[in-house]
Amino acid sequence: MKKLISLVLSLVLLAANAAALADGNGSVSLNGSTSMEKVVGVLAEQFMLDNPGITVTYDATGSGTGISAARQGTCDIGLASRDLKETETELTVYTVALDGIAVIVNAGSGVEQLTVEQIAGIFTGKIVNWSEVGGADLAIACIGREAGSGTRDGFETVTKTADACVLAQELTSTGAVIQAVASSENAIGYASLSSVEGNSGVKAVKVNGVICSEETVISGEYAIQRPFNMVVAQNGELSEAAGAFLTFALSPEAAQLIRLAGAVPVAADDNASGK
Repeated sequence: MKKLISLVLSLVLLAANAAALADGNGSVSLNGSTSMEKVVGVLAEQFMLDNPGITVTYDATGSGTGISAARQGTCDIGLASRDLKETETELTVYTVALDGIAVIVNAGSGVEQLTVEQIAGIFTGKIVNWSEVGGADLAIACIGREAGSGTRDGFETVTKTADACVLAQELTSTGAVIQAVASSENAIGYASLSSVEGNSGVKAVKVNGVICSEETVISGEYAIQRPFNMVVAQNGELSEAAGAFLTFALSPEAAQLIRLAGAVPVAADDNASGK
């Protein structure tokens, strides 16, 4: 049944794509996950180059808000860097990529690796000093995301720390977490792999002996990972431009762009699910 639903939706989207390209005008509004900024940015840029009459806008509000906006019809496509919850119904989800959630420390930290259990202990306040996990004699400061963040949801789900984290700072964007960890020698945080790569102020620690990379996310070896989803309302009809953009985001042509943005593209077949 899932494959049949995927095939039908793909045919609908392809028809919308053809119409959009023929018309050449329109707009696409995206709302949601801040962690998907780089992926959405490269996809939107290429799509607008290919379709000069179409404008793609992106409102980085967080996964929870993006899901609500898609369901309420206040945006064309919601962006969620987590799976839907049981209460988030009447939506269709398209996974366009996978993302490793890197556990980051200050670049000057002597800690190179942690287990999932140690990470959970640190963020719940059971481990309070870096010396307890092989680091310097410094009190640990945990930096995390705000409630409703897809990054936080993904991190807390894997580490089993939901509603139990003790945070020194609770910040509203991936960039803010990275900056806070880069600015404090005793800090630890978590952020999207695509956002951490190339940032000299922080480093990703190995988790259970595995570094966060495209290869280890694809293989499933890296433990802390989550999906990058595009979400649309089941009871609504996508505009021609929005249908064309979604089709493009799921296409083989988009895969290399997604990879360049630091995420791991997902095969376009059988990637739609409804809730």
